[in-house]
Amino acid sequence: MRPDQIPLSRGVFERMTALGLDIAAVLRHAELPRELLMQPRACLTTAQFFALWRAIEAASDDPALGLRLGDGTRAEVYDVVSLAALHSATLGDALHKLARYKRLTCPEDISIELTHAEAAVSMRWMLADGHTPPLLVDAIFASNLALAERGSGRAIRLRRLELTRRPTVSNLLSTHFRCELRFNAAQDRIVYDRADLELPFVTHDEDHLATLMPTLEASLHELSATTSLSDKVWNVLARGMRGSHQRMAQVAAALHLSPRTLQRRLGEAGTSYQQLLDQVRHHLARHLLDATDLDTGEIAFLLGFEELNSFNRAFRQWEGKTPSRRRTATMG
Repeated sequence: MRPDQIPLSRGVFERMTALGLDIAAVLRHAELPRELLMQPRACLTTAQFFALWRAIEAASDDPALGLRLGDGTRAEVYDVVSLAALHSATLGDALHKLARYKRLTCPEDISIELTHAEAAVSMRWMLADGHTPPLLVDAIFASNLALAERGSGRAIRLRRLELTRRPTVSNLLSTHFRCELRFNAAQDRIVYDRADLELPFVTHDEDHLATLMPTLEASLHELSATTSLSDKVWNVLARGMRGSHQRMAQVAAALHLSPRTLQRRLGEAGTSYQQLLDQVRHHLARHLLDATDLDTGEIAFLLGFEELNSFNRAFRQWEGKTPSRRRTATMG
């Protein structure tokens, strides 16, 4: 797993200031040092990064602030991964590069799920204990769409947004993204029309890609070599929690291992497939109980439990209470 470091460019603070935020006050609220403003490229942990976004939300009465911050990337200088995406030949190539290399710049996992008609892009913060701040989700998806439209040179009609949050009466998101919204989702996903993956990028630059790609591939190889097998299994499991029971053979195949080799190597690392599956289920169960209105039966299904009673028993083992009691206690 890469270090828990998320770089912040000076441009981030400049955009916040341009949108009327008192950066010093935001940093105080997030309990972050003011010296961050003086650093050419500050780094935060995931917990600090989330605290910063919650402080931004608390400091502003503009519900569209996340969208405006994300949309501002249409004109900013990109990091190396986003720059490689922008120089891609097509939208599909760009999304593939973001999914493949994003974790080189921060502990964010991006995955793409393809069907006959759709391309769903989901994001997950791999080292997060709490929930991703909604304002940050808005900014990430606005930035994703901004890059797609800047690269293609045209407006893109999304299929929909899927959001792990409770429904809101605001129409800001539907107005900005011009698509259907689905709340109480299992994952945060921005869904493109699959046909749009073939859209050519007017920003395509093969010479720049020839310079960037060897470095990105070498860095990815180095990261993969230092990522533990347990972390790799965790990531595969977390990506696939969408209503099907993930068997060890499926996870092993995704990691290009045999089930026996996977089982042996996990044992050598002091864990097991079942232990990791329980950890992922517990982590996602808490998130869905706290952030959505999904009933416990729906959550049990998404986590791959065949029966609600099985989910209830597992949750009692994890926390000493039923899922319903946790939700009641959390909501006060």
